[in-house]
Amino acid sequence: MVRNVAGVMAELEAEDFYLLSGVEQGMRFGEWVNRGKLPDLSGLTPENVEYRLNRCMRRDLVERKTIQYEGYKLAVEGYDALALRTFSKRDTIQGVGAPLGVGKESDVFEVQSYKPLALKFHREGYTNFREVMREREYTSENQHVSWLYTARKAAEREYEVLEDLYPDVSVPRPIDQNRHAIVMEKLGGVELDRAKLEAGQVIGVLDLVLHEIAAAYDAGYVHADMSEYNVAVGEQGVTVFDWPQAVSTDHDNARELLARDVKNVLGYFRRKYPGSMPDDVDESALCDAVAANEFESVRAFAD
Repeated sequence: MVRNVAGVMAELEAEDFYLLSGVEQGMRFGEWVNRGKLPDLSGLTPENVEYRLNRCMRRDLVERKTIQYEGYKLAVEGYDALALRTFSKRDTIQGVGAPLGVGKESDVFEVQSYKPLALKFHREGYTNFREVMREREYTSENQHVSWLYTARKAAEREYEVLEDLYPDVSVPRPIDQNRHAIVMEKLGGVELDRAKLEAGQVIGVLDLVLHEIAAAYDAGYVHADMSEYNVAVGEQGVTVFDWPQAVSTDHDNARELLARDVKNVLGYFRRKYPGSMPDDVDESALCDAVAANEFESVRAFAD
């Protein structure tokens, strides 16, 4: 998990953010930004650039490397700080609280606002850059792509999908987005993998998940990464989250990805609740019903 940068936000001054923003702009053209370009990129004097670099280096917001020149790039915490400042200036959030979840491709925190919300920092490309470059549509054809760009595009994609799906599909309500970060409704309940369903609840919860997959397909999207780790179960039903890999239903592989999502969900319930699941389910017919938004219950597809 990346260090929570919220603790140093009060120590930063406006000129520190000018410097961070300048480094961010320079990283559009290369991984490392030549120190000599930072005055023009940040709008600061060379003397002020030196002072601000020292302040940001002490707080681990930027990294330095000597190659053919003295170069700088944003640390993850520096990019987090820029997003937090924007959310603060927009009055989207007033403070950052405890972590809610840590994953391979994101860190999620509770944030203070008019009510408790969730702040998700996308980390795509930071720890698994090569894999993301291969798999994600928004990076696969780009020559120079930094992890900043990859994470920002993932956040933009997820926010776009959430806006399109909410409230017709049970997804977190999107609130705001900036750079690689999204502010959204805080999830209720627990993740499906941590839930302990009673025997009489299993088929009902499975049906709810498949209904949401069907509703999303009817709205034009396939999640494309469904698992027990991106479904929350609570008193109000189920919520499907983590949508950055979603593809539109006119994608060439949409039906294949839909079938994989359905298979993943069925597989999880079979593994965890074998005694409550039907022995045989016609997955092909089930997937057809989900795609046509005609799904009612998995029991209808059991032999």
